[in-house]
Amino acid sequence: MIPRFRGAKFPVLCSTGHNRQTKNLWRYPIPPFRGRRFQPPRETHRVNKRILSKEVRVIGEDGKQLGIMPTHIACRIAEEKGLDLVEVNPKGAPPVCKIIDHGRFKYEEAKKKSASKKKQTIVQVKEVKLRPKTDKHDVAVKARATLRFLSDGNKAKLVVQFRGREIVHPETGKAVLMKVLQEIGDFAVVEQMPMMEGRRMIMIIAPKPGVNIPKRFEDRELPEDENDEMKKAGDVKAGDVKAGDVKAGDVKAGDVKAGDVKAGDVKRRSTDPHARCTRT
Repeated sequence: MIPRFRGAKFPVLCSTGHNRQTKNLWRYPIPPFRGRRFQPPRETHRVNKRILSKEVRVIGEDGKQLGIMPTHIACRIAEEKGLDLVEVNPKGAPPVCKIIDHGRFKYEEAKKKSASKKKQTIVQVKEVKLRPKTDKHDVAVKARATLRFLSDGNKAKLVVQFRGREIVHPETGKAVLMKVLQEIGDFAVVEQMPMMEGRRMIMIIAPKPGVNIPKRFEDRELPEDENDEMKKAGDVKAGDVKAGDVKAGDVKAGDVKAGDVKAGDVKRRSTDPHARCTRT
């Protein structure tokens, strides 16, 4: 088996006198793979003799300014005190250096960095999927989920997916998005109006600034038409209607609640064709 050659291919003169690259490649051995060499992390701040500027503005260990002086004199002052000269602001004119323990300085910088990370709030975009034929009750469920996302400080991406011939009527999807926006309009701001992306209609909303967004909706009153229906349904009480007073077809669905008619008020018709229907 001919070993492979890494790098450029050098022609080799074979015994027949022709240049061939498939013979005598053992003359060029493959160098061993040594892997990546360890590279120590680069220091973000120059220390002591690594400072390139000839003059620096020096700050003492107690925070007082010592003025502008040559770099070698500042390094000597820090060495006499058993500390390091750390370049704090290299972009200054001249650069600003501080006499401090380098290990302590790195520890304080790492502590500040971790504290700033804890205070950061990562805003995520939560996706809520809808359909053009989504019913009003399902729209209410999606609105509650969207409100929960907004209360956590996240943005919501409302997506209406069209299938088949539904793409011909994009106004139906826009109407569904407007229903959701009407439910949570007091707590949300529209960042991107409804727009088509392929077979999807997308709208992005964000929490309204300066508004305390609850985790869930408060108990709200029903509309007038629903209140009227509930009142009509509650007008008929148990015992007001006797068995036999109501004929088949007189009672509509929703007029009598479940539990109003007790078991035994109306006996089942006997299977015997000659038997009469008895009533209590």
